[in-house]
Amino acid sequence: MANKNRFSYLLEMEVRDYELDTEQIVNNANYLHYMEHTRHKFCEAAGVRFIDLHNDGIDAVVRKIEIEYHTSLRSGDHFISGLNLERKGPRFIFHQTIMRPDGEIVTTATITCVMIRDGKLSRGDEVAALFKAYL
Repeated sequence: MANKNRFSYLLEMEVRDYELDTEQIVNNANYLHYMEHTRHKFCEAAGVRFIDLHNDGIDAVVRKIEIEYHTSLRSGDHFISGLNLERKGPRFIFHQTIMRPDGEIVTTATITCVMIRDGKLSRGDEVAALFKAYL
């Protein structure tokens, strides 16, 4: 069981029928969509809008994803997507978990992002300052 209090950000969602595969479980790629949506909502809650970063010449790019599937979600299931953020040099690392409301872990992942400033790899110091409360 996952302790929901250990996450910096939580987002509740529900499985939609069109996200299922022929086995009537959520298709594996949709978990990546759930996690990306969670990262975007987290950024918005932290006051960071991707369009504003882009307009300032900064783009957040996913560099690496490591994901482990523990169990499956089905049509209509409600779930919670949680994340924590850490920084290692120029990398922003999101530790993400999707779990059932009772805390049962469905999927865990580590997503590494980097910042590109004006087309070149950046240390991301401007972005780190925006996330200082979470790092």
